[in-house]
Amino acid sequence: MSFRDRSTSGDHDSEASASAYSFSDGGGTLNTREFLNQYEEGSEYEDDYFDEGGMTPADYTLPGAIPSINSQTEYDENRRFAKEAGLRYSVTQGGDIRQVIVPPAEHKNSRNNFRNRLSYKGVTRREALEGYSTKSGRALPEGSEVVTVDSATLEPPAQVIETQEDIQLRHLAYQLTGRRHLQRDRGGSINPQLARRLRDFQFAQNKRREKYGHEKPWGIMGLYDHLASIRIDIEWAEDAAWRRNKGEPYHSWDDFDEAKNKGFNQPFFTYILMVICTAMLVISIWQNDWQIEKLSINPMIGPSAETLIKLGAKQTNAIVNEGEGWRLITPMVLHAGAIHYLFNMMALWFIGSAVEQSHGSIAACIIFVLPAVGGTIISAICLPEYISVGASGGIFGLIGACIADVVINWSLLFSDNVNDSGKRCRHIWILLWLLVDIAFNSLLGLTPFVDNFTHLGGMIYGFLCGVSTMDRLSMGFFGIKQTRCQQARQIFTRFIGLVISVGAIMVTTIILLEGDGITSPCPKCSYVSCVPFPPWQDDAQKWWYCDDCGNISADARVSKETGLFDALFLHCPDGNTKTVELFDEATDDKEALQNRLPTFCKQYCRDNEL
Repeated sequence: MSFRDRSTSGDHDSEASASAYSFSDGGGTLNTREFLNQYEEGSEYEDDYFDEGGMTPADYTLPGAIPSINSQTEYDENRRFAKEAGLRYSVTQGGDIRQVIVPPAEHKNSRNNFRNRLSYKGVTRREALEGYSTKSGRALPEGSEVVTVDSATLEPPAQVIETQEDIQLRHLAYQLTGRRHLQRDRGGSINPQLARRLRDFQFAQNKRREKYGHEKPWGIMGLYDHLASIRIDIEWAEDAAWRRNKGEPYHSWDDFDEAKNKGFNQPFFTYILMVICTAMLVISIWQNDWQIEKLSINPMIGPSAETLIKLGAKQTNAIVNEGEGWRLITPMVLHAGAIHYLFNMMALWFIGSAVEQSHGSIAACIIFVLPAVGGTIISAICLPEYISVGASGGIFGLIGACIADVVINWSLLFSDNVNDSGKRCRHIWILLWLLVDIAFNSLLGLTPFVDNFTHLGGMIYGFLCGVSTMDRLSMGFFGIKQTRCQQARQIFTRFIGLVISVGAIMVTTIILLEGDGITSPCPKCSYVSCVPFPPWQDDAQKWWYCDDCGNISADARVSKETGLFDALFLHCPDGNTKTVELFDEATDDKEALQNRLPTFCKQYCRDNEL
């Protein structure tokens, strides 16, 4: 077998033996094995071969000072990693170039010929250059050549031989974009600029595994963190390409990754929101005369319902009949107590900061506020008798946006080129844990003190907002030129989620204001938010009820004639007060009367008992 190195700008030919091809360095020849040894040692022959201008390693360094020793070391690693796939940046040719292996013109192999490609799966480029049969038992055709291709090549090869690295790059390009037909040379190989960016992305993935180990993404947040790391690696690859073209100093992946948590990349919206929620919790305790209600009244260790209503809790009657529309916004920064506050702030810190650092403060603000308001409106319609507070609607909106981002990039998350190959079983387990995670949150919403309408509504709105606000992978990164039709479709898809969200909020607001603010248009829908448990027990033995009557309080009136409690003034969960005349049930047993308060609440505070 013999090989020839045919450059598009040179006219040198060299012949080699069956086990090694040779090239000229201006002062002699090196066979393949000698060249590979020099390649491993990083000698001057490396740059003499890989840059046709005969530049020395010092000259090859891009203009500008290398920022750090770490960057210099990683720069050498990255350049060597690219060369393993036949890629380099040539100053003399003004861009990324690629060496591809082409078979002789007379070679025809219909069994392996597919779109001008001969697939040699399992054969590395090094093995192909050495010219020996690998464990697959396949050898390259006699007379194969190595051809240098750049973006300006006028006559690209008609047919190429794909080694293992070439196949990985092509599969990765498809999985990152979802498109089989990317910008290629006419010979079927990927454009050198695109191939180098993909190779840089692979390099970044390797550096991430060295630093953090092999990730095991479980649940929604695990998958989202995994996706965020992939997005950072793609951004670094794009930044590296820009720096090569502009002659800027090399910026190491490690420095780029650390910079994501510094400066203006910090989650300022999440910080501000947490400060406001903390301030409102302190104000609510202050408005409650610095008193914490009994656990039997407020198990969340916080103020009374009256105080929360005063500060802006969701109260459907006040929204509809008293025109207090601001109550659709204020609940997102109020909390029922310390326990409620701590759980929500932990969730906001982990989820909110992750979304904001990946997509920016504006996107995080939209994803939080719209679902929070939309979820509150749905809750006000379906559960008018309840008051509710909390950032849960916005937090579930952030979770919904995470799900949208995961769904959009599903094939990328489970790509063998991005993850460890051969881990299909682990991918199935990740999917199962994702479903369990969603099911657990939904079941949690069936318990008391948790408004499932706000949660589920916020998640749906968050998913829709996420479809519109989550940043897509840049098609320019992959060298794809979109038609006007494709651009219009992308713009439509980009805004359809926000359009549906805003439209749904307007429609549900009209439905809310058209109601009486007291009764629900769907009484049985309350079971979506809470289910009495156990359902087979009577009311006295249930673990919980699906209302706030367990925490009811009342003022009692004592008859001057009999000295008995003859009337109760119930403080209903919705903030209203109901008068209950006891008549023949008048008693002086205060404890017995207190035990009957939940029954009176169910009878007088609500028209429909759950």
